[in-house]
Amino acid sequence: MRVLQIPNGAFVQNSYLVIDEAAAVCAVIDPGEEADLILHKIAAAGARPTAIWITHAHLDHVMGVSRVRRETAAPVYLHAADRELYDHAVQQGLAFGVAVDPPPLPDGTLAAGDTVRVGQLEFTVRHAPGHSPGSVCLVGEGVAFTGDVLFAGSIGRTDLPGGDFDTLLRSIERELLTLPDSTIVYSGHGPETTVGHERRTNPFLTGADRLG
Repeated sequence: MRVLQIPNGAFVQNSYLVIDEAAAVCAVIDPGEEADLILHKIAAAGARPTAIWITHAHLDHVMGVSRVRRETAAPVYLHAADRELYDHAVQQGLAFGVAVDPPPLPDGTLAAGDTVRVGQLEFTVRHAPGHSPGSVCLVGEGVAFTGDVLFAGSIGRTDLPGGDFDTLLRSIERELLTLPDSTIVYSGHGPETTVGHERRTNPFLTGADRLG
């Protein structure tokens, strides 16, 4: 497995290519604002996209779905609880003064406990609401793609519609802190980290953010 992180757009959102190098195929996670850049990285990697996985349907994570789907024909998957957000991507863009192409109809869903594959690589879908109702984490061997659930040193914001702080903390504890400490966390913004590092130092998980 090779993971290619692609920071892009005004929100500096991380899109990812998850590549099975032996099979020369990849999954695209959260194609964001700079669809041209993402498509360039796909071409440079020499890997054929077989799926587009959406960790959650906030604007910055879906702005490139329409273009990437059109250019690659890769099917689109997201959790049903974020379908309303996804269907209102254009309206989300208007709220930020950004033009957004209407995303295509999804081809399938990501539900808790599902196994999704790219080549011979397998990932388990873990539903982790709190940042958005349909946020999911994709957990594979030694890695977790967490969208905006967990960041290096922080957690996802909970002041957007459908967000809830206590729900998010419970999701992290249930779906991520149960993973081995060595698990690499690939977040929707910022650098990679590990479950163990966040368990020990993340102020939202240690309770330090509530002091005072």
